[in-house]
Amino acid sequence: MRPMQENIKVLYFANKCLEPYVMIITGNDSVKPRWSVCSSEEGNRSEGEEPEDILPVLRNHSQLLNDQHIESLANHIPARTQGYPWNLVYSTAIHGTSLKTLYRQMAHIDSPVLLVIKDMEKKVFGAFSSHPFRVSDCCYGTGETFVYSFDPAFKAYRWSGENSYFIRGHMDSLQIGGGGGLFGLWLDADLYNGASFPCHTFNNQPLSTQQDFTVQDLEVWTVQ
Repeated sequence: MRPMQENIKVLYFANKCLEPYVMIITGNDSVKPRWSVCSSEEGNRSEGEEPEDILPVLRNHSQLLNDQHIESLANHIPARTQGYPWNLVYSTAIHGTSLKTLYRQMAHIDSPVLLVIKDMEKKVFGAFSSHPFRVSDCCYGTGETFVYSFDPAFKAYRWSGENSYFIRGHMDSLQIGGGGGLFGLWLDADLYNGASFPCHTFNNQPLSTQQDFTVQDLEVWTVQ
């Protein structure tokens, strides 16, 4: 990822996304979780001592995330989302396999979300989205959005700055990242078939072992 100073960028969406919006992008979005002001351990730490990583609280059981996954993701989501509990919004194990249901579960949510996928090859990957998933006529989202994979080590692919094709929702598919006719992550209406290709938005490698993959389980969490 190219280094970014804090600045203001006016972005223009292509592909019918013609309205500009202003977004403040900061170069430091991987700040570790802050200590609670009421933590007794905070007062006991010696000056200059770094706090140990604190895992976020998951208010629901995850079928897909272990502590290693959670720690890696918690250290890479934007600083503004740090310190909040994670809430399960959608799970194929609970809600079935339907993109329409996924959209319905997010209808009243106004916060970033974390998409987690496990494919039939047992590989875990997904995306952090600055906005909840919804049906849209054009692309939406900000440069906070990124895709990731565990291979098995964690790898995050952040916004390249080449385009703004962050997220686009259709009734028959969900698209994350794009450029050159390829999507960084694509899911069908049944949340069963997916695809992941290198795309200009994130300059990513395919997130799954195969560019075309089959979903075993999928979860979406709110992180703020």
